[in-house]
Amino acid sequence: MAGRLQGTRILILETREEAQFARFLRDQGADVLQCPMFEIRDAPDLAPVSAWIDRLIAAPFDDLVLLTGEGLRRLTKLARATGREQPFVAAVGRTRTLIRGPKPGRALREIGLEPSMTAEAPTSDGVAATLKNCDLTRRRVGLQLYPERDHAALIDAITSQGAAVDTVLPYVYDAGAAEQTVINAIDQMAGGRVDALALTSSGQVRRLFDVARAHRCDQRLRDGLSNTPIASVGPVVTEELAAHGFSPTITPPNGAFFMKPLISAMISAFDDRRKAPAGSGGSK
Repeated sequence: MAGRLQGTRILILETREEAQFARFLRDQGADVLQCPMFEIRDAPDLAPVSAWIDRLIAAPFDDLVLLTGEGLRRLTKLARATGREQPFVAAVGRTRTLIRGPKPGRALREIGLEPSMTAEAPTSDGVAATLKNCDLTRRRVGLQLYPERDHAALIDAITSQGAAVDTVLPYVYDAGAAEQTVINAIDQMAGGRVDALALTSSGQVRRLFDVARAHRCDQRLRDGLSNTPIASVGPVVTEELAAHGFSPTITPPNGAFFMKPLISAMISAFDDRRKAPAGSGGSK
């Protein structure tokens, strides 16, 4: 497939895996416009996070729900920095682990572990639906959260089954980072200078709209999104887009919610556009 995105300009808003995603796209010949959305930082107060790790080590949870790979990596980093990595990994290994999607699965494998279960869908609702099939009566459930999301419904779904939930939020977003870069990206889309916007997390969508509201360019963002093909890595991103009145035109097939399948779907979409007869609607 090498070179099959030649002549396309792809806007990416990734932060955590920006370099890897950009490299994959450039390997296919794309001109990549990178727009960092925010910085990810450790929780400003690490004492509650450290205490959670202590509880896990002292008495491993019956179940551990991992919503993001970033969260597990931050927990592992803190355990390592405080000389507790080995007992931390051992304790995680003794729990029944449920991952929301592929990213926490990769983070588990980085510490030599495999997930016990994967959510029916890579969403909080998917996690709740999967746990409904488990007997959680009197079980202790560790729940790794992520920022800028209300997890009350998921917590209620777990406690309603008779479980005790112990939550941890190991990282935060620095919302003040790179606002002008975001405005420039909005201008690029509105000006028709982007062939596709590739989205890999719901936070990217929220950040776009938050910055647009703060700088009073909401309509310019909506115009840009209306005129730009949107590639979504999976249902969490797609749901966030829908909340703002948009839907993706490019998605990976068959539930393959990874960067490489997303790139393959983008290649197929651009191949179809190139093959489309003039005037048939195959242009952006």
